[in-house]
Amino acid sequence: MSLASIGRRRWLRTALASAGALLALPRAMADPAAVAPIKELCNSLLSIMRAGRDTPFAKRFATLSPAVERTFDLPAILQLSVGPSWSSLPPDQQATLLTAFRRYTVANYVNSFDSYNGQRIDVQPDTRALPSGEQVVQTKITSASGETHELDYVMRQEAGGWRAVDVLADGSISRVAVQRSDFRRLVSRGGAQALIESLNQKTNDLSGGALS
Repeated sequence: MSLASIGRRRWLRTALASAGALLALPRAMADPAAVAPIKELCNSLLSIMRAGRDTPFAKRFATLSPAVERTFDLPAILQLSVGPSWSSLPPDQQATLLTAFRRYTVANYVNSFDSYNGQRIDVQPDTRALPSGEQVVQTKITSASGETHELDYVMRQEAGGWRAVDVLADGSISRVAVQRSDFRRLVSRGGAQALIESLNQKTNDLSGGALS
């Protein structure tokens, strides 16, 4: 069962085992510009959910990719996940790693949001303020049976607008924190190539070979 069906627990179980919850944070006046990219992402997720598994994975991947690219600051997330060793990587390896990370990120969403059974994704009108000046845009995924999960986005204001730099499962569990542990372990053992190969293999598994 997928996150789209509010039943996929794989990522949440991993996150719970690897990361702690954030402290409760104060509400803030929402900046519409911070909320807008998440609304676009959620609309795109609903679109591929409705397309469902009968639509080829590669087509759903192509549909979702632009929204993911506009919503997330993928280079910043990747650099944070890899850590200090990022700056020592040759530019060509950085570029190859970023390409692999982009494909994996989109494929992970396509795999998770793969069917529609009356679910609803609501983007909350207010935000939570972080001490850094970032804003948490909150979404609630509700199944047809009424079961809910939060999937929230930490937004950072950049020169080109607001971009997401982390995702919080059930409102508090940082995906980047979980990812950081895995990425740094791979790089420390086998360099950037080990992480590239791991991401490519995960993308292949998530897509059932459709993106090979």
